[in-house]
Amino acid sequence: MNYHRASLTALLCLSLTTPSWGAPLTLKECLEQAVAGNPSLKSAAWDSKVARDGEFLTTAATLPRVDVTAGYTMQLEPQAVKLGGVTAETQDTTYATAGVAATYTVYDFGRREARIGQAQSATRAAMENFQFARSDVSLQVIEAFYRILEAEKIIKAATEEITQITEHRRVAQVLLEEGVVTRNDVLQAEVRLASAKQKKLSITNQYANSWLWLNYLTGREPAFRSELDQQTTPITAEPAPLTSTAINQRHDVLAQRQLLEASEFGIRENRENYLPEIFTRVAADYAQNDKVREQTIYSATLGIRLNIFDGSAAESSHGRAVKLRSKQLDTLRATEQRALLEVATAANDTSVARERIAVTEAAIRQSEENLRINQERYQERVGIASEVLDAQTLVTQTKTEYYRAFYDYQTASARLMKARGEL
Repeated sequence: MNYHRASLTALLCLSLTTPSWGAPLTLKECLEQAVAGNPSLKSAAWDSKVARDGEFLTTAATLPRVDVTAGYTMQLEPQAVKLGGVTAETQDTTYATAGVAATYTVYDFGRREARIGQAQSATRAAMENFQFARSDVSLQVIEAFYRILEAEKIIKAATEEITQITEHRRVAQVLLEEGVVTRNDVLQAEVRLASAKQKKLSITNQYANSWLWLNYLTGREPAFRSELDQQTTPITAEPAPLTSTAINQRHDVLAQRQLLEASEFGIRENRENYLPEIFTRVAADYAQNDKVREQTIYSATLGIRLNIFDGSAAESSHGRAVKLRSKQLDTLRATEQRALLEVATAANDTSVARERIAVTEAAIRQSEENLRINQERYQERVGIASEVLDAQTLVTQTKTEYYRAFYDYQTASARLMKARGEL
């Protein structure tokens, strides 16, 4: 939890002022809303609560057990004894019984401590799993947030392309009416205009779907829409040398390590089932009987229990615990290897996306200059219509690539942070 809060404060804090009504929705607000309202997180939160109850149950074994009993017995014939040929009843035919007893295990050679340690490790594992689910949801919120911003930028670029092609079609129509160009120039413009509109429809659909996904992640109604903060502080994460310590903060790795520890306690508990158990018992037992002097018997017992045969259940239980430990060890190794793979791929994606930004940023200026030149050439009747249309498409393409590279860098940085357990 501390890692999560620290990373959000350091890298995702977008504004220190309280947003006023109608202010743009920030990434920080979306992340906070996801923590409070995400359906899967609400469900996952119960796992740690259930684990805490299990820990309490095992801890309760360190306290005495107090049992109260009561009953009423009806006999066909009361019990009797024979003394010198005389039969004397020693019980009433019907009688009430009651009792209270406190039993406490003084020493069981570490079985209780092993059960408690196992439950505590399971609780910590459940909490780490919840934090991992929380960081996963946070990453999805970040990706959805930036996909919406990216779609808005691309929609704007597509709208500009439609406007430019519409203007080019008007110029081509004027030149056609003047007899300077053929109708082919107008037809090319109309075809390219239809294509530009189709691309805008496609990205608009992606924009709508991204909003639906963000609303689901944050627990909002599907129809909710708001202006997103365009001044969101970029998320940046610098790739570092890949070492085994790079994943020591990952919540899923920490959870698997806690589960491995729990399996070790399980082996210890089952191994000690072969040892005896020392207990004490203090009791008061009452049996209604008018024929005896003492109807209530008070007793105190110090005893030892040792199981000598249980159908090989203890042996099977110990073997099962050993196998579970082996399985958990392999699961931990697989989790660590997968985590290292995620760190490596996220670091590569971050480095490549950062380079793409520099390349595409320069390409935008070049494509805009290329469009200006071709528009002038066409209006001066030294260029052809297809060159203008290609130049217009190229501008949109380079802008689209730039926006995707920019927001891919943000999401790749967020994935790198998650892969290292910093989100």
